[in-house]
Amino acid sequence: MILDTIHSPADVRQLSLSELEMLSGEIREFLIQSVAQTGGHLSSNLGAVELTIALHRVFDTLQDPLVFDVGHQAYVHKLLTGRKDQFHTLRQWDGLSGFPKPYESPHDAFIAGHASNSVSVALGMARALALQGKDSSALALIGDGALSGGLAYEGLSDAGGSKLPLIVILNDNGMSIQPNVGGMHRHLRDLRCQPSYYHFKKWYRSLFGKQPQRNPLYRQIHKVKTSLKRAIYPKSSLFEDMGFVYLGPVDGHDIQQLTQTFDWAKKLQCPVVVHVKTIKGKGYRFAEENPGKFHGVSPFDPKTGVTKSGDSFSSHFGAELVALAGENPKLCGVTAAMADGTGLSPFEIAYPERFFDVAIAEGHAVAMSAGLCKTGMRPVFAVYSTFLQRGYDMLFHDVALQSLPVVFGIDRAGLVGADGETHHGCLDVQYLCQIPNFTVLCPSNYAEMTTMLHWATSQEEGPVAIRYPRGGEGEFIQDTALKTTVELRSGADVTLVGYGMCVNHLLEAAHTLETLGVQAKVVKLNRIAPLDIGDLQETLGNQNTMIVVEDCFGAGCVGQRIGAILAQQGCGSKRLILKNLGKTFAPQGSVAQLEHSFGLDAAGIVQAVMEEKQ
Repeated sequence: MILDTIHSPADVRQLSLSELEMLSGEIREFLIQSVAQTGGHLSSNLGAVELTIALHRVFDTLQDPLVFDVGHQAYVHKLLTGRKDQFHTLRQWDGLSGFPKPYESPHDAFIAGHASNSVSVALGMARALALQGKDSSALALIGDGALSGGLAYEGLSDAGGSKLPLIVILNDNGMSIQPNVGGMHRHLRDLRCQPSYYHFKKWYRSLFGKQPQRNPLYRQIHKVKTSLKRAIYPKSSLFEDMGFVYLGPVDGHDIQQLTQTFDWAKKLQCPVVVHVKTIKGKGYRFAEENPGKFHGVSPFDPKTGVTKSGDSFSSHFGAELVALAGENPKLCGVTAAMADGTGLSPFEIAYPERFFDVAIAEGHAVAMSAGLCKTGMRPVFAVYSTFLQRGYDMLFHDVALQSLPVVFGIDRAGLVGADGETHHGCLDVQYLCQIPNFTVLCPSNYAEMTTMLHWATSQEEGPVAIRYPRGGEGEFIQDTALKTTVELRSGADVTLVGYGMCVNHLLEAAHTLETLGVQAKVVKLNRIAPLDIGDLQETLGNQNTMIVVEDCFGAGCVGQRIGAILAQQGCGSKRLILKNLGKTFAPQGSVAQLEHSFGLDAAGIVQAVMEEKQ
């Protein structure tokens, strides 16, 4: 196999065109078989094979930093930069990350995981290279879906006037995770219809030498051409209006054309957008037919494309929202390009007129939901915890200040597993609980989620966030949602406190401790904001030893707040132990592995209790 001979991009540059085409096929087959075993982002990588090969043919990513937007399409890059033998560990504990990580390879210029920041980062790098007198290009590889994020336009607006060798590669496959929506999508669709423009422009510019912009005749003709184009075709390229040279659209599966275009973009030595048209999931029938399903996929059978699926908090949330919408005509569903992931696809089908997909624009989603709510509707925004971080100012300014009863379904709260640092939802406890007027609820099972969602969508007191994990419920299935604080088990030796899925570990730990002669009280918090001072005094006041377990960061965690409240009331515990992530960004791995590594599982809790008893 040619792929077995690739240990660095230098090896790619030695191959002939026919060998590169063979390499493309081998990479696709390797990715299908590998991701079928480990799970991962398949569709986006299958669509970016030739694109990535061509980039490494023209650019040296040790000198020309390549910044991925989100990083879903970085697998091919990893294969071409010497990491093939590690692919069996993809997204696993102590294994190869599913996203670009500088600690893995010097070819990974910047960490990636959230959308729309690549142009801004690459522009910073281009400016740094220029200040250091280095003759290099900075590259930003961004998907058309990420162009729905406002940060992308802030970066483009600044970069277009920089006159620096910054090359933005727009990987246009017509999708992000959901099919793209909005005005930018329509604009790109129009540009795709003009491939002849690129060929003429290349020939025309070649008439004036290597740097045509320095030729007075070229500049004069360019002014006339621009005036005529605006008169005849007013819908001119947005990128050109921003100051970029626009090249494209280019066939994203034609290595020769891609190589020629990238070579030209490099020689221009100015801000350039290369518009590349690709097919998401290319080369694997199941992924081409259903690219959304194979965007982020669990292990599957490569022969049939069948994946394992089961009940989850997300699916139950979506089903319950559909049922509530049947009773309440004001209920609306909102998503930021994650209808499938958050379980809202059934809502979209059942009530399309009340379903709003705003694309990758979480801040906008929060502000729009505030507008919906202020004008008489009841929006429910289902969003991953890690992505809601980008809407923090809107949560405060647009929702909480007016105490609007917007409902937030905070999916993937806590540790989420294989996607690692950028995707764990370990900060929402802090940023939601500190905002006045917010109520934050934490169901431990599907029944409690149902009860909480019913209450949240009917109350008028203010915004409500319901945070729940990725995956399904555990052993604890009792519905205690109507109480803010619940004592699940009595015990005089130690008090174990937690919320959400941590309760399962607390109960298991209490059972094990009983066999060791230690009686543990278990207290479950259903509401972590606002905390009920009376409940805390009655249930947790004057304890000998209290251990609070949370899968979030330490600063500002619920355990700290409980300790402070009880101390202020003069009834604090003699010994308070906080079990959380501290100041550590949790790596990738299964949730069970991560919980064990931080001592958040039953074994870790038992160990903490027994060490305290010694």
